[in-house]
Amino acid sequence: MRKGSSTDQPVAVTPGTAVRAVVTGDTGALVRSRPRERIEVATDRLKTVDSRVWCVCDPDVLVIGGGATGVGVARDLALRGVEPLVVDRDGLCSGASGRSHGLLHSGARYADSDPDGAAECLEEARILRRIAGACVADTGGLFVRLAGDDASYFEEKRTACQSVGIPVETLTPSEAREVVPELPAEVEQAMRVPDGVVYPSRLIAANAIDAGAHGAEVRPHAPVESITVQDGAVTEVRLGGTAETTVTPEFVVNAAGAWAGRVADRAGVSVEMAPTRGVMVSVEYDGLGPVLNRCRQPADGDIVIPHASEAVLGTTSVPVDNPNDYDTPAWEIDASVEECAKLLPPVAEAPVVRSWWGLRPLYAPDEATRGGRGISRGFVRLDHAADGVANMVSIVGGKLTTYRRMAEATADLVCERIGCSAPCETADRALLGADDPARLDEAVGTFDGQGPTDVDITTPV
Repeated sequence: MRKGSSTDQPVAVTPGTAVRAVVTGDTGALVRSRPRERIEVATDRLKTVDSRVWCVCDPDVLVIGGGATGVGVARDLALRGVEPLVVDRDGLCSGASGRSHGLLHSGARYADSDPDGAAECLEEARILRRIAGACVADTGGLFVRLAGDDASYFEEKRTACQSVGIPVETLTPSEAREVVPELPAEVEQAMRVPDGVVYPSRLIAANAIDAGAHGAEVRPHAPVESITVQDGAVTEVRLGGTAETTVTPEFVVNAAGAWAGRVADRAGVSVEMAPTRGVMVSVEYDGLGPVLNRCRQPADGDIVIPHASEAVLGTTSVPVDNPNDYDTPAWEIDASVEECAKLLPPVAEAPVVRSWWGLRPLYAPDEATRGGRGISRGFVRLDHAADGVANMVSIVGGKLTTYRRMAEATADLVCERIGCSAPCETADRALLGADDPARLDEAVGTFDGQGPTDVDITTPV
């Protein structure tokens, strides 16, 4: 039962509730169904490829999308006593979250173009440092102006950061080289900001663990095949893949990222997406320290992210018509390396470990006049009651850093509609297992949730 209802009772954890190992390190609740039916568990730990260990029951809320926002919504709802089912057509972390550059935003990148979004990033990054443990790294960051870059833009950026409340410290070229000795001779100015790094595979696994421990069911490899709408509401959703069942949720959350428009189409509503692709290139480079940002108007190849013995270089921004089928040209790799080498010269000759493209799940009405660069990274919550579907909401846009806030805003609407009065707790409660990297990495493997961003960090079992 939901918190805040007059019949609120704890759900008993018994062998018949499909509770299995890795949350407690032994036999805790990783993926949980309501105690409506008993299933046979054929293995000692969950395997996403083995449907025998999964129980799909009708949830209070169906969350479509197993990225950070989707599992974040599931965690938020579960902590409020709502019983969600989160599904993804692939493994968890297979979309934008797991294919990002993994920047934990201080807000500085958007301070001049979107101060409200920057302030949101600043606050959410602080929350993640408190609750996310081994899912993040507090590296700090530098914005670096090179010779030829606009000096007035540096001052505008610094002033904008200060106006938002982002801590900044201006450094001379020699002071900047004390932080990163291999910065080029062309450094003119630098400023220190509280950037960091997110390991998305771990972050999503931690949210899934926590959600499952509090009553959610997490189901990768379960694509939505159809959505039935009758009398102004979703009445059933057909799931394929490892699920092969039909569920009748009370409410539906569309958190499918770049694919949100396609999910919405199945329900007869419109969500206009304008995704852009961006390439990331990971090279061998040990001991970088802080995140490096080129302090100029946004352009290709303006960020370097530290990753253990690697550095992730990025990125590009090219509009994409079809999120399932888009070009991945080699020139984008070359352009990113060439531009990032101006910021950190040794990466020009560093061996490339891997490269990958990710999709930014941008909302088309917001992008119409912005061109995909230097734009807001705010999120948009679309209540489809206005479109004639009373029990469906889509959540689009945003950043990995702000996933928790996106989830909170979505869960607030859902709870208002289904009559749950419990407040959000996600900002004040540490993610379950977040301080145990081995436990997180086991869950990454269990959920088939390894994205390319942090494959050098995680060790899935």
